[in-house]
Amino acid sequence: MISIDAVADTLTELHDRLRTLDEGTVADYIPQLATVDRRLFGLALVSMDGHLYTAGDADVPCTIQSVSKPFVYALALADLGLAEVSRRVGAEPSGEAFNAISLEPGTGRPANPMVNAGAIVTTSLVAADSPEQRFERILACLSAFAGRPLDVDEQVFASEAATGDRNRALAHLMRGAGSLTGSVDDAVTTYFRQCAIRVTAADLAVMAATLANGGVNPVTGTAVVPEPIAMRVLAVMATCGMYDAAGDWLLRVGLPAKSGVSGALIAASPARFGIAVFSPPLDATGNPVRGVAVLREASERFGLHLMHHRPAAAPTVTSVGPGRSTRPRSRAAAALLAAAADRITVVAVQGALEFTETERLLHALDQAISAAVPSWVVLDLGRVTFIAPGAASMLDGLPMRLRDHGVTVVVVDVGGLLTASSRHWTGFAGLDAAVAWCEDQLLADQGPRVGSA
Repeated sequence: MISIDAVADTLTELHDRLRTLDEGTVADYIPQLATVDRRLFGLALVSMDGHLYTAGDADVPCTIQSVSKPFVYALALADLGLAEVSRRVGAEPSGEAFNAISLEPGTGRPANPMVNAGAIVTTSLVAADSPEQRFERILACLSAFAGRPLDVDEQVFASEAATGDRNRALAHLMRGAGSLTGSVDDAVTTYFRQCAIRVTAADLAVMAATLANGGVNPVTGTAVVPEPIAMRVLAVMATCGMYDAAGDWLLRVGLPAKSGVSGALIAASPARFGIAVFSPPLDATGNPVRGVAVLREASERFGLHLMHHRPAAAPTVTSVGPGRSTRPRSRAAAALLAAAADRITVVAVQGALEFTETERLLHALDQAISAAVPSWVVLDLGRVTFIAPGAASMLDGLPMRLRDHGVTVVVVDVGGLLTASSRHWTGFAGLDAAVAWCEDQLLADQGPRVGSA
């Protein structure tokens, strides 16, 4: 069969070429991880439409380890809010290893939720009446991100619990400093179980895609967390997710990411896709060697860096001009409307409206009103697919501002993108009805001597 799928072909090509990369060391400080085959190498990508692409060992189970941290952070934020979580866990890059003993002077706060100390505190913040309930909530949350029920690798959990003295030491220090409350044993045991949750690269790609999709799982359609929480998690991943290599990662790859000592690595390209790699050998900073290589190449090849300049797509404003409805009119009314054609202006808009597009729209409106000074403006959003909250806020005062200049603005808003959230707009379900309404106002201004039909 001839393949025409560039995404699948790219993953296969990267897998086949980079699988011979044999640098790095498999983690052995957790004895059970040292038994994993270093040759395992799986890639998976999930698009915003929920399409899954894989290459290599994408369905081989591994434990999630530190890749669990962003998702538990999301759960803690959902439970307590940013202010309360930030009171206990910082959001600054540590510049140190994932298991470093580094606490903020005076408060005992760990640097961020992506290092072990911060993750232990974050896990303890998940609302629950018991450690068992807390873990069940964590497992349910990660399962919702993955779009299927997940379970625990009990052998890895036992191995972590038997050798986790450094994490216990971190927890005792934070307990003494006041940033960790409650039982140290309960907090650390729950954290160990969280890290031993079993996933595949395909699962992880879905989880990353859910963050990239504003908290909505693109496979199941389930809203796992609100969009502002997904945004904040991605921000912390971008600055802290790759430990003391976070700066170099952001410079070279430019995507929010998180790695784990099992060899798992996720990255999210907001509003595009989630990608995951599983490859056990790690570099000196604890990041999977092949995973880093895959993401560096993919980012450069497809221009995925967050700071990459994206040229404008289709024009936001497609036309500005006079409008006439199809409503039957009397001869006198038709003549008056023809003579006053410049008093009703239709501004047609398309696509998604965010800051840049909305600024263009407002500029076009300003030019149209300055040039013709209409009495009525019809803002036709019939081909607009999305209005960001910030864009809606920019447009919200438009009817009142134009009214101060003697201009009435109405909107064609089929999906209620503006009218559902603001009382300032006069909305219509179609362009013809909106223009006819403006014509009726114009004719009414002329008095009863002008008939409608």
